[in-house]
Amino acid sequence: MYRSHNCGELNASNINTEVTLAGWVQKSRDKGFMNWVDLRDRYGITQLIFDESRTDKTVFELAKTLGREFVIQVKGTVIEREAKNKNIPTGEIEILVSELTILNSALTPPFTIEDETDGGEDIRMKYRYLDIRRNPVKNSLLFRHKVAMEVRKYLSDLDFCEVETPYLIKSTPEGARDFVVPSRMNEGQFYALPQSPQTFKQLLMVGGMDKYFQIVKCFRDEDLRADRQPEFTQIDCEMAFVEQEDILNVFEGLTRHLLKEIKGIEVDKFPRITYDYAMKTYGNDKPDIRFGMKFGELNEFAQHKEFPVFNSAELVVGIAVPGAGNYTRKEIDGLIDWVKRPQVGASGMVYVKCNEDGTFKSSVDKFYDNDDLAKWAKATEANPGDMIFVLSGPANKTRAQLSALRMELAARLGLRNPEEFAPLWVVDFPLLELDEESGRYHAMHHPFTSPKPEDMALLETEPGKVRANAYDMVLNGNEIGGGSIRIHDKATQQLMFKYLGFTEEEAKAQFGFLMDAFQFGAPPHGGLAFGLDRLVAILGGQETIRDFIAFPKNNSGRDVMIDAPSTIDESQLKELHIKIDSI
Repeated sequence: MYRSHNCGELNASNINTEVTLAGWVQKSRDKGFMNWVDLRDRYGITQLIFDESRTDKTVFELAKTLGREFVIQVKGTVIEREAKNKNIPTGEIEILVSELTILNSALTPPFTIEDETDGGEDIRMKYRYLDIRRNPVKNSLLFRHKVAMEVRKYLSDLDFCEVETPYLIKSTPEGARDFVVPSRMNEGQFYALPQSPQTFKQLLMVGGMDKYFQIVKCFRDEDLRADRQPEFTQIDCEMAFVEQEDILNVFEGLTRHLLKEIKGIEVDKFPRITYDYAMKTYGNDKPDIRFGMKFGELNEFAQHKEFPVFNSAELVVGIAVPGAGNYTRKEIDGLIDWVKRPQVGASGMVYVKCNEDGTFKSSVDKFYDNDDLAKWAKATEANPGDMIFVLSGPANKTRAQLSALRMELAARLGLRNPEEFAPLWVVDFPLLELDEESGRYHAMHHPFTSPKPEDMALLETEPGKVRANAYDMVLNGNEIGGGSIRIHDKATQQLMFKYLGFTEEEAKAQFGFLMDAFQFGAPPHGGLAFGLDRLVAILGGQETIRDFIAFPKNNSGRDVMIDAPSTIDESQLKELHIKIDSI
């Protein structure tokens, strides 16, 4: 038996108990006649004491050889600690060691294994197995486990059945780039790793499974950022004989359950807003509603006043920033420089100070009087003491720029409290979006999303106006999940492929199996997928997902710990029928 207890459970009630512990040496303090060692495992830290007058001489001398991260086993007696540490659960006791076994020595680690480490991100990624020993990473992984278990519990209690779907599937042209896997037994042919289990979960509904879920790995070969990895995990769900309302109710319930069980927070309202309203009011389809600063459109009040910048703009739009009326000119100029950065791309910004006496002071006083600016204040819901910032230009581009400014200002003003949670649904997305370069329409979600029945006639005449029977859940300005009611009949699915530019032959080659299945009695069905990595990070109060993944990739998609991707042996390439000169 390597241990009778773990390093986080002993307390004053265990005094005089003989125990066996095992773990890693966190640190040691040698006072000559007495040596203290902090022993760490996943559960906590227990202090060990080696006393020259009470410890066997051989054990006492061996203790002096211990280095950081040595793996050891000790036997001894729990005694009361003289200098108690109220910051840890075991701080009232220590172990007077009678036996010491070094299970494994250790090199000096390349960074300190402590909450506040001296290791940079690159070195910690290379030695990720050491980083996991640190409490922040370890606790993030335990937190992820807790969330996943609550998801499984909630869905299982609603009669959802967890079903595994294949990882080696067929490549499809829609969506992001596939990771492809060459087939040794089928020369010149390739599998793809799934971007989602979409068609398989629909086939499970055809198969009568009724309620399916899976916590599943998905793969997308796309550019990376803080909240994106080439392999990620979804909470993937599908239900038969449902309408949109049924799905929204189930997953509102799941989100409420997680917030209550994980964070101890009760959330009553899940507002529902349309995609058009989200874009017009917040400038993006995943608005953070923990704070205000809604957009106010100012064309009616700002144009035709001899100010050429606004008169030539498709959209003039502003936000009122609470309490920012006291910003200095230096602070305002700093924000103007911020929106001019290439990442945002604005050409400039107009500002209006809302004075406490009801008057206004702006950067365009030459063109607008107090009455004009009062209308701007009303449109942006500005109060005395606020500052109005105004951008103008092409509508879509300007909304995106103002959305970026809104989020930046909220962060600076401390309005994005990670312990406050504001979920909402965004509904009525466009079914299709036009790619300006190719001139072709693409599915905004995926080609299996059902159009709103009342918009079906528009597919022939105005496809860009067709709304999808689709919905996204947004939490604190992040899309954490999305889904739709699916097409479940062959004729409508063929029509959808037609408008996406597929020939009949291409549609049959890519998705014939699904359309064939629809001919054998496919029920109405729909579903949703949550991004588990992002959901866990938000619940954990973090912006990035990396610390909630055991072995993440870096921003280049590399695993620097195992050095992957890497070249493979020439003999393997030959077996896969891949010519050396082609790579």
